[in-house]
Amino acid sequence: MPDQTTNELPDDIREQLPEHAQQIFAAALSAAQSNGMSEEGAREVAWNSVKNEYQPGDDGKWQRKPEDTAIHNKSVVSGGN
Repeated sequence: MPDQTTNELPDDIREQLPEHAQQIFAAALSAAQSNGMSEEGAREVAWNSVKNEYQPGDDGKWQRKPEDTAIHNKSVVSGGN
C-alpha cells in the first residue's frame, strides 16, 4: 500500500484523527510498508508516529498535544571532570 492517502485510510481511523494526524499516519504506514514491514508492524509504527504529536481526548477524538516549552528550551549540561 505505498503512498497511501488519507482517503484510503479505514473509516475508524479517519473518524478519530484530525486531518494532520491522518497525514502522519498515512505517511508512516506507507514508509514502514515500503521498508518491508508487515501490515501489523506498519500500523504500530503509524500509531506511534501519531502519538508523538497527538493524544486521545475525552471524546475519543485525537487532539494535538500542548507544546512543552520546558523541554524545547532546556539547555544541555555535560558532566565535568
